[in-house]
Amino acid sequence: MVKPDGVRRGLVGEVISRLERKGLTLEKIRMLAVDEALARRHYAEHVDKAFFPDLLEFITSGPVVAMQWSGESAIAVARTLMGATDPKQAAPGTIRADYGLAVTQNLVHGSDSPESAARELEIFFG
Repeated sequence: MVKPDGVRRGLVGEVISRLERKGLTLEKIRMLAVDEALARRHYAEHVDKAFFPDLLEFITSGPVVAMQWSGESAIAVARTLMGATDPKQAAPGTIRADYGLAVTQNLVHGSDSPESAARELEIFFG
């Protein structure tokens, strides 16, 4: 997913291009506004954490672009291309290192397992 900061900054094409150049295939794409109910479902594992209110405010601050990708080791490949959650710790050349501004504004989200991918794809694509 390209988060609101990435959409606002016009970086959706850059994210898609990097994933495609790595050999992944874009299967589904959808731009949408995330309301509070959807955000709570998506970030359910973070509800009790101190940063949750800020996360909720951020993800509902503008449209996101949800995507489904396929390809060899798609989850691992996408997460490597995204880089560490904190852009200051992300490896040079990753999306977050190149474009992320802060841990709270790090442009992209990617599922961390096949199970979370299935859950998240159901949330965003039904």
